[in-house]
Amino acid sequence: MSAPPVPPQGKGTGAAPPHAGAGLRTRLRAFAGTSVALALLVAVTAALAAAYPRAVDRYGDAGLRRAIEQARPDRTSVQIQAAPPWMASLQQMESLLRVGPLAKARAEALAAAEAPLVPDRAQSAYGVRTTVPLETSEPWLAQPAGLPAQVVLAAQQDLASHSRLSAGRLPRTTGEPVTATTESVEAAVTADTARTLHIKVGSVIRVPGSGRGPLAVRITGIVVPRSPDGAYWSALPVLRTPALSRVPGSQLAEVYWLGGLLLAPDAGPALLGTPGRPERYWNVAPDLATLRGHDLDRLASSVAALESGPGVQRLRAAVDDELEAQTNLDEVLADHARLRSGIEPLLVIAAVGTGSLAVIVLAMAGGVAADRRRAELALLRARGASLPGLAARLLAETAAVAVPAGALGLTAALLLLPGARTAPAVTAALAVTLFACLALPLRAVAAHRTVRMHDGREDLTANGPSRRRTVVEATVLVIAAGAVAALRRQGSGGTGLVAAAPLLTGVVAALLLARLHPLPLRALSKAAARLRGLVIPLSLAQVARTPGFAVLPLLALLSALTTAAFGGSVLAGVTAARDQAALLDVGADGRVETTTGRLPKALPDRVRGLPGVRDVTAASVTREAKPQQNGQPVPLAGVDPAAYARLSHRTGLGSFDAASLRGGGEGQSRNGSEDTGAGDGADRPLPALASPHVAEEYGTDPYVVLLPDGTSVTVQVVLVRAHTPAVIGDDFLIVDRAGLPRAAAHATTLLLTGDSLNGRALRSAADGTGASVRLRAEERARHVDSPLQSGAERLYVVAVAAGAGYAVLALLLTVLRTAPERRALLARLRTMGMSRSQGRRLLILMALPQAFLAAAGGVLTGWAGIHLLSPGIDLATIALASPSGLEGAALRTDPLSLAVPALTVLLLAVGVPAAQAWWTGRRGSVSELRLGDH
Repeated sequence: MSAPPVPPQGKGTGAAPPHAGAGLRTRLRAFAGTSVALALLVAVTAALAAAYPRAVDRYGDAGLRRAIEQARPDRTSVQIQAAPPWMASLQQMESLLRVGPLAKARAEALAAAEAPLVPDRAQSAYGVRTTVPLETSEPWLAQPAGLPAQVVLAAQQDLASHSRLSAGRLPRTTGEPVTATTESVEAAVTADTARTLHIKVGSVIRVPGSGRGPLAVRITGIVVPRSPDGAYWSALPVLRTPALSRVPGSQLAEVYWLGGLLLAPDAGPALLGTPGRPERYWNVAPDLATLRGHDLDRLASSVAALESGPGVQRLRAAVDDELEAQTNLDEVLADHARLRSGIEPLLVIAAVGTGSLAVIVLAMAGGVAADRRRAELALLRARGASLPGLAARLLAETAAVAVPAGALGLTAALLLLPGARTAPAVTAALAVTLFACLALPLRAVAAHRTVRMHDGREDLTANGPSRRRTVVEATVLVIAAGAVAALRRQGSGGTGLVAAAPLLTGVVAALLLARLHPLPLRALSKAAARLRGLVIPLSLAQVARTPGFAVLPLLALLSALTTAAFGGSVLAGVTAARDQAALLDVGADGRVETTTGRLPKALPDRVRGLPGVRDVTAASVTREAKPQQNGQPVPLAGVDPAAYARLSHRTGLGSFDAASLRGGGEGQSRNGSEDTGAGDGADRPLPALASPHVAEEYGTDPYVVLLPDGTSVTVQVVLVRAHTPAVIGDDFLIVDRAGLPRAAAHATTLLLTGDSLNGRALRSAADGTGASVRLRAEERARHVDSPLQSGAERLYVVAVAAGAGYAVLALLLTVLRTAPERRALLARLRTMGMSRSQGRRLLILMALPQAFLAAAGGVLTGWAGIHLLSPGIDLATIALASPSGLEGAALRTDPLSLAVPALTVLLLAVGVPAAQAWWTGRRGSVSELRLGDH
């Protein structure tokens, strides 16, 4: 038992040791290896901690910009309009449509946008335009259905800086200022408009006048937009590209061209003389370079303020009381917010798990350093060092190493990940550095609260679990159970405790294993006592007697293995969800399909011979089949039952037995050629495979299905499947193609299987047939739509790698902590006659049971944690760019993320003691005993 405390001599417990800071450099040189290792650990951990918020910021910023880029500028620009005040005189209205007042109002509109909504001044167009298209009577303009073309007139400012001339010159006004009675104005058109509507330089287009003669618009130039996708040209797309429009209530074929004519900047008053109802407009396009993902809520508030809040009220007071503002940018931001809210909780789970591992490993590093210097610190306490003085000395020594290392890690993160907020990164790096500085002093203060003459026993007898520890462990167990239950019930978007559920699962497993592991070891030790030989009984006795699993190292190991397994399951679940969604979108590995007509007879053989194509299954698909009793169209596909059954089984989409679908009954195959059927198709009901909705709607009794060519076929549902390869959607009927009428049995779809289909070769083979080619691999790639999704995947890859790395570090720290005891034990046994090979086997066998239990416990904990947490986590948001037929995306157990870290831990736990035994044998037992005995 421990000796009673001995009061320090000299100046008392409050005195600092003499010359406390004089030997700092000497002590750092004496522990150079330990200092370098601590510096590397702190630098890497600080870099990871600082990189995480910056990476999240960068991915969030890129995702927000991508979302706004993908939405059309006519949706993302805040469009402000004001019609001329009709109660004013004509001269007053004309003055409002001139350049000066328009530019002054534009300055007010741009100033009304509040941060973080920063307007892109170059792309924010303004001017005067007609709101009602004007019909032209020029017969030479393109008329696809014999209907006259219509045009929109716009006097948009800054045309010269946003376009380059292709022919002619830019429009201008000469002579007197343009008024509502001006009979002729100049205009330019874009190259697309000129090509589509057959407009040339010098052409004159006459539009109706209002209370006056027609307004003649002379085309003086053809321009090419410098940035056609920018808001200047795309906020009102018709100014850039003409569009086919249809008269409301008319036939689909009754269409006409709608184009835009760009008048001179100061020709706006001329629009008052037309029935086009001109209005002033100012577009506020957001500057994408200034958008930040973390400002999403403030950005939405700024948009709302400009559209219907204080911003538009100020504009009405300064410009026009009837001014209106509208935009769909708020909807775009809301969609992006939903995507972000689905991904952020998963990122928090990864951050909590990896961050907790870093804290545990740093604490272990401080504990190892304190254990290595136990004799030195005990001597200092015996000579009069106070606890504050001892802590200050150790803090100075650790800070001399940790602070530069933390600064280096922070600098690396700032340089490698520019363009993000600095404050969160600095805070995270400071927290890591501060904890690294305090770990050793706090551990030393806790270990040397009292002055001891010598160390006490450290086996299980002296270090049994206390009542306080039992209470703490029970509390942790209750908290972990609550977190897991909350995650399963509420999903991953709950509280911070929910985000710690995977980590807490590993914590509980570590506590249970630390409690229970002596039981099997003692049983093995008793059983091995009857064996002959020395090594096995001695190793098991030694393992059963020592404390072995300290809670902190075991906590680090199991938490790291659980975090790595969870991260790997997220990545595996994302991959599986995308594969399944792409399969549901295509139906096979590849799809060649025509919606009009039929595929050439030679195409299946031509496609089958292409590289990478394993098999080709033809189908006759029509989407206009109508059951006679209802009349609603139902997609119907005719297939060869044997080939289609193989395809369904291979893809996993509604597999079935081919015999149940053969039209001949009793398993008799009905042969037919590629494009020929049975003739009338009405001899007996054809067995059909149907979707659940179709089976419920029409039942399982025979009924007649009308085909688009006027023929019919009688079908009877015998199989029900949720999905099928030939038809994409929730409603379908699948029948034997040999039983269809001859005209309906021709192939329209080819379903391909193969590991590496070549899209270019397939499209080349289908060129000229009018068929479209879709590949499962291409559809899968389209699901990675936002940088938020790809960024979250990369962060999880880093989390898995970091979890595995911290597991290895925890193991190495544990091995280093017990290395002196193992060296001394081996040296003593060598003096008693144990050979070198026996010594190596002894150390390996001593390490193997605990290493095996830790690795097995990590695998089981990871597997159990995944199955426990899977119901509460939906990966659809991070996996899929848009909704699909896939119903949810669950966690998937990833064998690699379970096995690789555990095997690495096991190999290191066995390899390091073996290497130590070899090295100890080379040095000799006498030197080891002198080094190990104090």
